[in-house]
Amino acid sequence: MGTDLHAPLGRNRKTGSRRPGVLRLGRIAASLCLFTIGGFSLYTAFRGDGLERAKPPAAEQAAIQPSNKPPTTAANQAADGMPRADPRSGANVEQMVTGDGSVVTKYSPRPRDGGGPVLVDAMQIGQDPRMAAQPNEALLEETAFGRLPIVGPDGRRPMDQYARPSSQARGIRVAIVVSGLGLSQTGTQRAIAELPEEITLAFAASGNSLQRWMQEARRGGHEILLQVPLEPFDYPANDPGPETLLTGKPVARNIENLHKAMGEITNYTGIMNYLGGRFLSDPSAMEPVMRDIGKRGLIFLDDGTSAQSKTADVAKGTELPYAFADLQLDGQLDVNAILKKLDELERIARKNGQAIGIASAFDESVDAIAKWSEEASMRGIEIVGVAALSNDPRNP
Repeated sequence: MGTDLHAPLGRNRKTGSRRPGVLRLGRIAASLCLFTIGGFSLYTAFRGDGLERAKPPAAEQAAIQPSNKPPTTAANQAADGMPRADPRSGANVEQMVTGDGSVVTKYSPRPRDGGGPVLVDAMQIGQDPRMAAQPNEALLEETAFGRLPIVGPDGRRPMDQYARPSSQARGIRVAIVVSGLGLSQTGTQRAIAELPEEITLAFAASGNSLQRWMQEARRGGHEILLQVPLEPFDYPANDPGPETLLTGKPVARNIENLHKAMGEITNYTGIMNYLGGRFLSDPSAMEPVMRDIGKRGLIFLDDGTSAQSKTADVAKGTELPYAFADLQLDGQLDVNAILKKLDELERIARKNGQAIGIASAFDESVDAIAKWSEEASMRGIEIVGVAALSNDPRNP
């Protein structure tokens, strides 16, 4: 004990076994890790991202490319004087293609041209309810017969712009069209006020105050159609009205009458026949008319009353979006009878996945449709605009 206390410090300490090799190996491993990480960083920095810039489609490129001074025209001016802008007008958009063919879209902000606020029209299918009563000026052309619908410069169609948005679900879907609006002021007012907004309204081209009623219907959330008079089998004993399209008239005259009807209102998704059994059974008379309707981005709704209709054949040959009504709902003007027809329409929809019913703007029809519609959603039925159920060549 005493010896240990007076011994020089560290002199009698037992020598432990040193392991300089382990420390040296650890340092070497750490250095290799650092070199590996640094090398990988340099490799990824100089290798590039493997992306190729892809040329966007013409319509998208037109929307992406900024112009130095866009002219202020009716096409980009909202109804209240505020300029309308495309959703991508405040962005630079680049598309790139990866090595496996995937397309990557890159968005970066850029200042919009001009000064002051703009109204951004962001909806591709359907229309903002706040703007629903006003037409998209880019989808109209000025003619001697008024403003007629056209496909916009970006490819947007009136049938898409003015369609009522739907869930796009694969459930049971029903469209109900109430026709003849504009012929009776009280009947039109009652139909717009009391029918649910999911119901499609069809305005007769020969009606009164159509522009006012159209705006009221659109503000109420309705999708609308325009009814054009076509020649029935018993014409002229049964005369649909002035400017009726006839099989015996020259093509140019029928197109002129069609355009006169089209110029009565705006904001409709398509054309529906008023009568027209003979006209719809004559492909040579139908073809130029249907071609004109299709090139303007509209649908054609056949009311299904003519067994000899050639609508499907002509539509397929002209790439016209079209639809057929499955059932006339108010052949008997009684609320209970119309409710039974609506139940039959529901059975058709459950069997086929969808169905279209047609009625006129009679008080009994409005009452029955309003009552049935309240309960339909509880049975898993979605009531949609007629455009959602059309056969569209663009979206087969």
